[in-house]
Amino acid sequence: MPGELGDLPCWYVPPAGGPSDTWAVLVHGRGATREEALRALPVLHRLGLPALVPAYRNDADGPASAAALYGLGDTEWQDVEAVARHALARGARRLVVVGWSMGAAILLQFTARSPLAEDVAALVLDGPVLDWHDVLEHQARRRGVPVRLGRYGLRLLAHPLGRRLVGVEGPVDLRAMDWVRRAEELVLPVLLLHSDDDDYVPPGPSQRLARARPDLVTYVPSTTARHTKEWNVDPERWEGAVAGFLRSTLGLAPDPGAEPAPDVRTGAHAGGEG
Repeated sequence: MPGELGDLPCWYVPPAGGPSDTWAVLVHGRGATREEALRALPVLHRLGLPALVPAYRNDADGPASAAALYGLGDTEWQDVEAVARHALARGARRLVVVGWSMGAAILLQFTARSPLAEDVAALVLDGPVLDWHDVLEHQARRRGVPVRLGRYGLRLLAHPLGRRLVGVEGPVDLRAMDWVRRAEELVLPVLLLHSDDDDYVPPGPSQRLARARPDLVTYVPSTTARHTKEWNVDPERWEGAVAGFLRSTLGLAPDPGAEPAPDVRTGAHAGGEG
C-alpha cells in the first residue's frame, strides 16, 4: 500500500467468520520483523477482527528514508497513518492498534498526531517504550556508562553526530514521547502488558502510567518473560488479557468458555517503579 516514502509491504489476514467493521493494525518493534506480530492473530481472529500487519520505513523490507535510520516513533507513525487510511477506505469503521516495544511508541505518536486517531477504539501495548529517557538510561547502566554521561548522551540527539551514534535519523524531542509526563493527554483505553523481568525496556514507566491514569489504563504485569516475550512464556494468559480487554472495550459479547481473567492492576494497585 502507498506510504509517504513508497510502498509499504503489508499482510492482510482476515478471520474465518467474514468481514467486520473493526480492524486491527499490528506494529512490530525496532529491529524486529512483521513475524513478531503474528502471535496476536489467533485471539484477534477469535474476536472476529481482520488484521493488517505492515512494515514501516527503514525495515529490511520497507521503504528507506534518506539516512535509512529509525526515528523512535517520531517519523514512523506516518506509515501507520497510511495503513489506517487503507483500512478505513476498505470498510473498517473503527480500529484497534497493537504494538510491541518501539511499535507501541509509534502507535502513541499516531494516536496523538494523526486526525485518524478519532477512529481508534483501543490500544494494546506489549513491553511498550513509554519513555525513551528511561530506556536509554537503563541501557547506559547495563553497559557500565555512568548515568550522568548517559543523560549527556541523550542531549546528543539534537546533534547530527550524536544521532548517528544512537542510530536515529532526525532531531528527536524525547519529552514529546514521554507518556508518563503526558499521561493527562491520553484519551483512549490502553492495555499494557509488561514483564517485571523485561531486560531491555524496564516496566517502571508502564507502572507509573497505570497509576496516573487508572480510568483508561489496564495494566497486566508478569514475571519471567524477557522483552516482548510475555506471550511466549504464557500464551493463554496473554490472550486472555487481550480478549477480556477488547471484549469490554469494544462491547463484544463475553466468551462463555473463557478462562478467568489474569491478574490485572490499575492505579494504586500497579507494582513498584521497577
